[in-house]
Amino acid sequence: MAEKVVPMIHVSDVRATVDWYESIGFTVTDTYDDGGEGLSFAILSFGSSEVMFSSGGQPSNQNRREVDLYVYVDNVDDLYRSLKDRVEIVKGLHDTFYGMREFIIRDVNRFWLTFAQFAST
Repeated sequence: MAEKVVPMIHVSDVRATVDWYESIGFTVTDTYDDGGEGLSFAILSFGSSEVMFSSGGQPSNQNRREVDLYVYVDNVDDLYRSLKDRVEIVKGLHDTFYGMREFIIRDVNRFWLTFAQFAST
């Protein structure tokens, strides 16, 4: 197995989180139930990246949470067009001083996701 880092984010509702991430193009790799009606853990993938969600996190109304996900994509403009009317936009499509073209959205748990690609030169 290749060495890699996979973030685990604690959320208050794993099922709602999985449903939201699936709606924007992530794929469910594995899930574990909590012995009842819900999920206690899930692994999702996006391209070759993975993220884990585990129960036990607390809801928050903070502007920004403790974790941001930075997601590299091949066509950020197309992805922005497909998501902009369905998600909460934190910052619309823009070019950065560090050479990326990106946009930022907020997930169901109020974590920020930045989708980005290297800007054309």
